[in-house]
Amino acid sequence: MIDSGKQTFRFDTFGDEAFWGDTLKLHQAIEGSSFGGVGAGVSPKTALAVGLKVDLDALPADLVTKIKNGTLDLDAPANTLALLKLNAVLGVTGFFNTDGSMKSIGIQCALCHSTVDDALAPGIGHRLDGWANRDLNVGAIVNLSPDLSAVTALLGVDDATVRAVLNGWGPGKFDAQLFLDGKAAKPGGALGSSATLIPPAFGLAGVNLHTSTGWGSVTYWNAFVANLEMHGKGTFFDPRLNDAVKFPVAARAGFGNVRQTPPAEDLITPKLAALQTYQLAIPAPAAPAGSFDAVAAGRGKTLFNGKAKCATCHVPPLFTEPGWNMHTPAEIGLTALNDDFQAKRSPDERYRTTPLKGLWTHTKGGFYHDGRFATLLDVVNHYNTNLPGGDLGLSDAEKNDLVEYLKSL
Repeated sequence: MIDSGKQTFRFDTFGDEAFWGDTLKLHQAIEGSSFGGVGAGVSPKTALAVGLKVDLDALPADLVTKIKNGTLDLDAPANTLALLKLNAVLGVTGFFNTDGSMKSIGIQCALCHSTVDDALAPGIGHRLDGWANRDLNVGAIVNLSPDLSAVTALLGVDDATVRAVLNGWGPGKFDAQLFLDGKAAKPGGALGSSATLIPPAFGLAGVNLHTSTGWGSVTYWNAFVANLEMHGKGTFFDPRLNDAVKFPVAARAGFGNVRQTPPAEDLITPKLAALQTYQLAIPAPAAPAGSFDAVAAGRGKTLFNGKAKCATCHVPPLFTEPGWNMHTPAEIGLTALNDDFQAKRSPDERYRTTPLKGLWTHTKGGFYHDGRFATLLDVVNHYNTNLPGGDLGLSDAEKNDLVEYLKSL
């Protein structure tokens, strides 16, 4: 099941090429007019710049040599097509006609929830499944699509508005709930885009709810994303999405009860068990030697379990609560910041207690669901002064020790 789930995670499109290719025609923008598409095409340099990653282990030796010695033309869209034909671009599958032109394109789980170790070059290396790709600019990639009419029709806005929203997400962020409630920005505008950080998909064994605002378990979220976000062909049921006040877009589109009409086949449901098994088998990676001060981390551990009260919610060794690991905005100090926006977009109107193992792998882009805290010290400072019980009274030295412990997890 683990092996089967790995294949699904890395390579299965669930039939979503019907959306990304046939409907949005994204493949036409990738191949460019020289190969039968539209525009200039997408070069390897551009693909890497928007955060797409290349699997070193899928490359033939001669291509690796060319990359090493700088003789591969990274400005040529033809080389992007060659990489797709090798199935070497993480989370993206190209479908080709017999003449070599692109027929369609689909995406996989690995697009957002994998990266590489940069072993050969930045963006080119060995796969790291489960890691959040905080370089991936999902909005910019979707914005390449020549035809976004399906999205404009769903949201009830014009093409220019949709493209402006997509461009506003930025690297490492995605707004999974935009297609449920149509809320593209936080109230007031000053707080920015409603997109949230892509979460890691490792270290989730024993963890109940999967995302920053809950929604459901790992397998729930797999079904949700595969059907409603990747636009695969499957079955999905969640009557909460029939709430036309809270989720007007989802209710109008019938997202609360998605079915395949025979003879159409359900390409998602039969794969969910193995996919979940693989995801739960991905351990959180250990912090690299020398990446933290071990002595200070030892002191920080004592603070974590005591004075700083972190372990009250981030219970070791799960580093989240066993059970329903959710809290109101007030309980985590967000009332002081007057920001319960993301919580109110979810069914439970709460935030999940984030599992902290492997925290060091997703420092890029900031912390919390939306990256509002640039550093771990900023997170510690927030909790030191904004919890309902009052100031924790941590000294600067204690805060630094606590940060070193967090880096070690």
